[in-house]
Amino acid sequence: MEVIHKIGRRKTAVARVYVSEGKGNITVNKKDVNTYFPTATLQYKVNQPLAMTNNEGNFDIKVNVFGGGVTGQAEAVRLALSRAMCELNEENRSILKPEGLLTRDPRMVERKKFGQKKARKKFQFSKR
Repeated sequence: MEVIHKIGRRKTAVARVYVSEGKGNITVNKKDVNTYFPTATLQYKVNQPLAMTNNEGNFDIKVNVFGGGVTGQAEAVRLALSRAMCELNEENRSILKPEGLLTRDPRMVERKKFGQKKARKKFQFSKR
């Protein structure tokens, strides 16, 4: 099996995932996955596609991720891993698709408008 390369995005985070045969080591930006994503929620999000397709100990995964915050990065890694699992075995698609793991979340931060405090919030109106 050659190395499978997939890309996942969420908000402004971009994750590049390289999946190869191995013992189940996951490395994110040259750190262990549990060091890079310290909370249990983020670790669950990253491992979700592997757990659902029963591939937790079968592959070594190397991840490069940049941009955004930790949640966006974790969800970008999740999308990239889901895409990689589909390329490995087409049957995985029917497992991951109903859970929404193959859908790129299109929501982005709305831009700030001039004459306003934020995207939707207005300056305080004071009547003198």
